[in-house]
Amino acid sequence: MKETLFCKTEDEIVKLLSLDAPFQARIIKSHLVKGNSDFSKMTNLPKKIRERLGTSALTSSVLEVSESESSVKLLIELHDGLRIEAVRLSDGKGRYTACLSSQVGCQMGCAFCKTGTMGFIRNLTGGEIVEEFVHLISLGEEIGHIVFMGMGEALVNLKNVMDALQELHNPSSFNISYRKITISTSGYVPGIRRLTELSLPVKLAVSLVSANDKTRSDIMKINRRYPLSELKTSLIEFQKRGGKRITLEYCLLSGVNTSQESAREVARFARGLEVLINLIPWNPVEGMPFSSPTEREALAFTRYLKEMGINVTIRLSKGRDINGACGQLATEN
Repeated sequence: MKETLFCKTEDEIVKLLSLDAPFQARIIKSHLVKGNSDFSKMTNLPKKIRERLGTSALTSSVLEVSESESSVKLLIELHDGLRIEAVRLSDGKGRYTACLSSQVGCQMGCAFCKTGTMGFIRNLTGGEIVEEFVHLISLGEEIGHIVFMGMGEALVNLKNVMDALQELHNPSSFNISYRKITISTSGYVPGIRRLTELSLPVKLAVSLVSANDKTRSDIMKINRRYPLSELKTSLIEFQKRGGKRITLEYCLLSGVNTSQESAREVARFARGLEVLINLIPWNPVEGMPFSSPTEREALAFTRYLKEMGINVTIRLSKGRDINGACGQLATEN
């Protein structure tokens, strides 16, 4: 079975590929970080090594590319035949963001998210996460930001996510600033606490969806284990230890969490935190018992929050037309 070369030391690559010297591992990594995964095209390696190693230096492969005006979604097959999705998002001004997955499937089971219908299959390794990024940069545009908002709960797989972040941040690899990386969570409190201990200047986004314990527990099972009071305590500690402004992602579900009372509950939860509330109208998923809010409903909820002094923005999700928007990622495995 082939192994990814990302998140490996030079000595590990030398051993894996039976190279003659560490400098040959450096040459290979210098090609990989530019998106060149074909050994045969690494012409600054000795010909005998290129011929022996063959053509593919990556474990995963792109099976399908779906493209819209604002995004490109990749269906990626891993070394064991399992499949994940990754998305490149555009802001329309020449800036690109990679939306990466951290797991095959997800065990959180949020009622409004298609990924949750897959169940949990396995964690991605750090190298597999980095390979997603490599496939996205191979599309031809420079990517300056990364968000872990794809398939899976990143904080459950924190060790491997951290391995990937080190590789992505490494100046001799991709040189992505930690400040340009956002980790999203459904509210996995142990992971938030561990991230706080690491003191990395990454950004944190939390899928809130409701600031009412009963409503949140009904649609997000994680709230039954880590209710809002525990979640807020962990976020306060995150910011006390140097964490930056937190984004509270609020998926608007028509008739479920869009009332004026729902807005009051959000405002109470936000009190004492430096947060931005990011409102995201629900992206339709066939077979799920929810509906997107009307424009009037979404704007009214936005107004409620603003009147309460809350820093809020409303986001129209990119990639909806290719099922690449928030909550729409899932594969057949």
